Formats: sequence, structure tokens, C-alpha cells
Amino acid sequence: MNIETINNSIQPQKELLLQHSLYKKVKTIEDLQCFLENHVYAVWDFMSLLKALQSKLTCTTTPWFATENPETRYLINEIVLAEESDLTIDGRRQSHYEMYIEAMEACGANTAGIEHFLSEVNSLKNIFVAIKKSNLHPNIKAFLDFTFRVIDEGKSHEIAAAFTFGREDLIPSMFTAILKNFQENFPQTDLSKLIYYFERHIELDADDHGPMAMKMITELCGTDDQKWSDVEEISILALEKRIGLWDAIEETIMMNVELA
Repeated sequence: MNIETINNSIQPQKELLLQHSLYKKVKTIEDLQCFLENHVYAVWDFMSLLKALQSKLTCTTTPWFATENPETRYLINEIVLAEESDLTIDGRRQSHYEMYIEAMEACGANTAGIEHFLSEVNSLKNIFVAIKKSNLHPNIKAFLDFTFRVIDEGKSHEIAAAFTFGREDLIPSMFTAILKNFQENFPQTDLSKLIYYFERHIELDADDHGPMAMKMITELCGTDDQKWSDVEEISILALEKRIGLWDAIEETIMMNVELA
């Protein structure tokens, strides 16, 4: 098994995501705000996948020892650098999560939901309890729960699979579709910070992080058929959870339209 095999296996789920009816439902600024208020959880939990890989594949403890694979070490540190301290549209340093929050605020989206959730995560000291106790849509709970179950299991190749095929590999195509939709529907609204965020992801993930993440999977699995099989299973599950997230956002948008 190899990267090509995995890509063939997950093609049906990728097609479902890239052709999802959600994109056409984002028609008003209120729809956009609803999208952002729910998608932000995926922006946030991505950082935990990344930091889990950093702790597994680089040395983050003392005394320091060189980890096994310098290429993988470089890949993770390179992605952490960009995701945790990238340049904003006006030249400041921020994580992509913080950039997303600022973009939400700039277009009038409510950040109270994610802020309350993170406050609960911090006070409860148990991510699974925080997810269960939250008032989030069941699909968003399932999405977050899956991410942290994969992290909790602690297998590097499985975390890398959720990170690569569930996130990094998808982002350029997915965000391009969303971005085109936004530009068509909101030409009069200042979405500069949001568009910058999406374009930055397209640039980084298509040109650098995507190919590097594929290389990481290959190096982590090598010739171990069981690891490749695990990667295939986790990748399909990750995409199914993402489809569930898109379903939840679409459902919430349509519910808001009916109530309006």
C-alpha cells in the first residue's frame, strides 16, 4: 500500500466534501457568520493534531535528544512555525486560529461560543468531558471527539493520517471553493482578513505543507502493511467526520433561514 492507494480509497469521501451542498447555502452575511461560528472548532482542534505530532516526532522535552527522522522533524517544525506564528495581513505575528478569530470579528460573527467552550476545556481539564457537556451540534461533538480520540491513542501514523488526509490535503481545494463562493456573494462586504486567511492556507498547503505531509506519511508507514491499513481507516473516518461537520453547518444555516 502507498499514498496513491490511500488517495484512491478516500476519493468517494473527498468528492462528497468538495461537492457538498453547503457551499451554495452560504448566501448572506448571516449565513457566512453561521459558517464561521461552527467551522472555527475545526480551525482550533487542528492545532492539537499538529502539536500532538510535534510531541511525537520532535523532541520537546529536556534533556534533548535527536529524534529518528530529521526530514519529518523539519516538516513538523516548519508547519508549527507557520500555523502558530504566521504573518497577519498587517504584518503582525499570530496563530492561524487567532487570525481566524479576528476575521470572524471583522465580519460580525460571534466568537462567544468558541471562547466559552475553550474556557470550559481549560477549567474542566478534560477535553472529552468538555465536549460531552457542551451545547454543540452532535456532529461537531463527534468531529472533536474523533480528533482527540486519535490523539489520545497516541499512534504517530494515525495522528498523521487525520492531519494529512483529513485536513492538510483537503484544505486547498475546499477553501478555494468556499472563497469563490464568498467573493461572489459578498462583493460589498470587507472580508479582507478572511480572504487573506483562506488564501494563506491555499498557498501554504498546496505548495508546501500538503506535499510535505504526504512524505511524512510515507516515512512513518514505510513497508508496514498494518500501518498503511490504519492510515486508510483513520483517513476515511476523518473525512466522514468532516462531512458530518459540513452537514451540521448546512442544517444550522437552513434552520436560521426558516426562523428569520
